[in-house]
Amino acid sequence: MPYFVYRITDSATGLIKRLELLDTFDSYREAKQLTKKTRLTLGGSDTAQIKVMFAENALSAEEQLQEKREKPTTMEWEK
Repeated sequence: MPYFVYRITDSATGLIKRLELLDTFDSYREAKQLTKKTRLTLGGSDTAQIKVMFAENALSAEEQLQEKREKPTTMEWEK
């Protein structure tokens, strides 16, 4: 399965993420290198995220990125 590198920006409403596929790689090392290089070129005011997804195809990767996850609840003794 390939690795997909995405640039993720939030929409104005915050309900849907805008995904831009930057590149696809067969090895994690290459995907990681592109991710690091791209993060370094982001400006201070740029709120985009750069993420690597491991999935069967681009559609599956985008579905995983669009999932809304709840923040984990931190209990008092875990702080």
